[in-house]
Amino acid sequence: MNKKISIVLIIIALALIAYNITIIDFANPLEGNSIIAIIGVVAALCAIVLLLIYVTSKQIQEKVENE
Repeated sequence: MNKKISIVLIIIALALIAYNITIIDFANPLEGNSIIAIIGVVAALCAIVLLLIYVTSKQIQEKVENE
């Protein structure tokens, strides 16, 4: 996976987080569509963490191969 693709995927995940935050009803966050939006936020955060781990591992792999 290219670094540019990873950045695009991170930006998409951030957009999903922003959208899902607008759906959350902070008065009743565990009812109705709010719980689905919270799950969406958590899933997008997990995707960002996984992508950052992948990018970091690729950087380490390149350094090891160059030595």
